[in-house]
Amino acid sequence: MINKSLFFICTLVTTCFHAQDISDAVHFSDQSIKGTARYRAMSGAFGALGADLSALQTNPAGSAVFLNSSASVTLSSQRIENETSYFNTFNTTKERDLNFNQLGAVFVYNNLDAEFPINRISLGVAYDQTASNVDEFYVSGNSRNSIDSYFLSQAQGIEVGTLTVQPRESIEGVYSFLGENQGYGAQQAFLGYESFVIDAVDPDDPNSTRYVSNIAGGPDGFDQFYIKESTGLNGKFTLNAGLQLHTNFYLGINLNSHFLNYDRVTQFTEFNNNAGSNINEVRFNNRLSTNGSGFSAQIGGIAKLSDQLRVGLALESPTWYYISDETLQEIETYSDADGRALVRPNVVNIFPEYQLRTPAKATGSIAWLFGTRGLLSLDYSYKDYSTTEFDSDEGVSYTQINQGIENSLQGASTLRVGGEWRNGNWSFRGGLRYEESPYKDDRLLSEKQGYSLGLGYTFRKVRFDAAYDHTSQDRSQQFYPGSEFINQTLITTKEEQFIFTVSFNL
Repeated sequence: MINKSLFFICTLVTTCFHAQDISDAVHFSDQSIKGTARYRAMSGAFGALGADLSALQTNPAGSAVFLNSSASVTLSSQRIENETSYFNTFNTTKERDLNFNQLGAVFVYNNLDAEFPINRISLGVAYDQTASNVDEFYVSGNSRNSIDSYFLSQAQGIEVGTLTVQPRESIEGVYSFLGENQGYGAQQAFLGYESFVIDAVDPDDPNSTRYVSNIAGGPDGFDQFYIKESTGLNGKFTLNAGLQLHTNFYLGINLNSHFLNYDRVTQFTEFNNNAGSNINEVRFNNRLSTNGSGFSAQIGGIAKLSDQLRVGLALESPTWYYISDETLQEIETYSDADGRALVRPNVVNIFPEYQLRTPAKATGSIAWLFGTRGLLSLDYSYKDYSTTEFDSDEGVSYTQINQGIENSLQGASTLRVGGEWRNGNWSFRGGLRYEESPYKDDRLLSEKQGYSLGLGYTFRKVRFDAAYDHTSQDRSQQFYPGSEFINQTLITTKEEQFIFTVSFNL
């Protein structure tokens, strides 16, 4: 039976050690619409175009460009390849995922009274996936640093009597007590102490607060392995309203309800044969489960400057999320002299609910239309990631992580270019996109580059679209962010998707 421990703790608990950190805040702030195949084939450059169910997620005025009521549904197949580098050892991991990207409909009401300024009203409802949390990578290599530093740094200053399981006490009980009264860091010290990774300088003195490692260094270093697997997705449900003023102006508004689901499992393993080392093997497993819901709004407009030229502007508010985290841990060690030790508290730590405010976004767009034969479109977006902020109604202070966000993140621009050429019932499409890094130090997360291709076929009131989308990005991943164990891996991520959409007039 798994116990649940609810405790209210300092910001270090929820940001530095196996709950959320700055990288997760950046990930949850990414609201790139996965979208329809037509939208993806043109790399999402739809801000001045509209007439696509995913285009209204870029600019809400896009719904009023529809001439008829329409609906669409989209399915995608995703393939992620992660190449890792860790102390000159390289590994490659591949993962596949299948999802419904999009589902929605727009209902158009045309006004036949030529003297009335509103020519058309549109009402839309849509679901769009905004991010995939499916990820996996494998790391191996030989390091001079041991994971013992992670536990040592947490234990220093804590009385050894607090970390000791007394008669009539249990591992589960002490682990829960520490979480409720001293926080997550004390729990990490407890795991290290009970598994013999660390020991007190004076174990006979219950008031002793100094610790040493039972893992010795040596010329052969430490063989280390790290696996991360995550699942889940982020998405939003949208209610849209748009209107056409006269014949050249379109306005729209979106009200968005967001959700996120993120489950992450990490497994760290370390081996050593160093002389004088009392512990020769460590296995440290962690599970994180994150769920949240949020709200945002968008407004936008499109203007026809001529029969060939259109411009668009859209503003998206921050998303205000309410998020909850749960963690589960265990550690196992092996000693050549004393055998194995397993510390499995079977306690789920439930952290206080907190809020995350993601950045606002502004998008400017321009499109050139070549009659009925084709078009070329460009979108520019700006988002200031340094305005991302954590908060809490539970009295938890997030001053430290918010200061870290302000110091580490920056405003980032995104440029998307797309084109379409029509020949009879066939349409041929392509696009490019470039996204700046949200980090001031782009070694933590590089810019993202991508390209896309696609085609469509219209048969009476039905259109079939297909697209291929490819992106690449580099990042560095610290195994335990914010801890004294600073080891990290370099990762190159290549993502490709095949997208299929069926659209039809109602």
